[in-house]
Amino acid sequence: MADLPDTERRAFRLPMPADLLNRLAASRGFQAWAARMPLLRRIARAEGQALFDLTAGFVHSQILMALIELGVLPALCDAPLSPEALARRHGLPPERMALLLQGGAALGLLRRRRDGRFALARRGAALLGVPGLDGMIRHHRVLYRDLADPVAFLRGETDPELARFWPYVFGAGGAADPAVAAAYSRIMTDSLVLVAEDTLRLADFSGVAHLLDVGGGTGAFLAAVGTAHPAIRLTLFDLPAVVADAEATFACAGLSTRATVVSGSFRDEPLPRGADAISLVRVLYDHADDTVAALLAAAFDALPPGGRIIVSEPMSGGRHPDRNTDTYFAFYTAAMRTGRARTPAEIGAMLARAGFSGIRVRPGFRPYVTSVVLARRPG
Repeated sequence: MADLPDTERRAFRLPMPADLLNRLAASRGFQAWAARMPLLRRIARAEGQALFDLTAGFVHSQILMALIELGVLPALCDAPLSPEALARRHGLPPERMALLLQGGAALGLLRRRRDGRFALARRGAALLGVPGLDGMIRHHRVLYRDLADPVAFLRGETDPELARFWPYVFGAGGAADPAVAAAYSRIMTDSLVLVAEDTLRLADFSGVAHLLDVGGGTGAFLAAVGTAHPAIRLTLFDLPAVVADAEATFACAGLSTRATVVSGSFRDEPLPRGADAISLVRVLYDHADDTVAALLAAAFDALPPGGRIIVSEPMSGGRHPDRNTDTYFAFYTAAMRTGRARTPAEIGAMLARAGFSGIRVRPGFRPYVTSVVLARRPG
């Protein structure tokens, strides 16, 4: 410690509050000293790598985007290929394809072989196996444009494209365009596979006779519930332009005799009655607090005494910020201009204000997929 500056050497010997630790961490002299100390070297390197990953993250995401746009990962499913072969297939100069493949290997998506060819790595294969992930990555070009000037975005000086991509958040009239409705329905349907899996693990559907799924799109979540619970009757409620394909979803799952489709907007019409459970899957975080409060009040009115409500969506970490939900989902919903990622406690408080009781939080196995808040109407 003798080679540390005097002030930093004295500080190191004393109990250090967080602000002093931060001043030390920001000191170039302390950084250089820590990098030479065996006990601190690993920490210093890890922190340095983490900082560089944050700095280079945009480039990493663009490498991923290029691999997806060009279809490089599926092309390597059957056998390794050389940069030259992939360049011919995808219309890139060989040296630029080699640049992309090297970057993909550095990110763990590809594996470089000794003979110079590239193969699909385990992480790349896993990416191909996640339903809808490639489509969501392609969709991110819209989010990239919305965040091109992050300071202007945070000041509210931009006009985000995402607000126009998800027009249903502004009511039934916003989703009248069939082409727009089909685009966001496709993304939501594909991404709901994992959400349904985790929700079924986190929420207890035993004893439910009739489930109403509000904002259920083309019926992917209800189809998963109906398959897992053969006795439950199912009702889907969503905008007319969104539910057009729901009948086909239920027919493919063999659920046509148990599933009913009702078109409408929860912003403009009362919810269908008769269900003893209501699910809101990736719905609340799309909407502002006043809209959510009105929806929860409508759900309370539509349920019988003892009826259940199931809220399933990615949630903010609150006092313990979550790396995924407090970055990706928080900024994504901000770009939509209507919603926000809420904490489980905030959702629970809103449920309580609507009249619900017995509120329970079920943290997600994969918080970036979903977590669940459960409650009942008293009685």
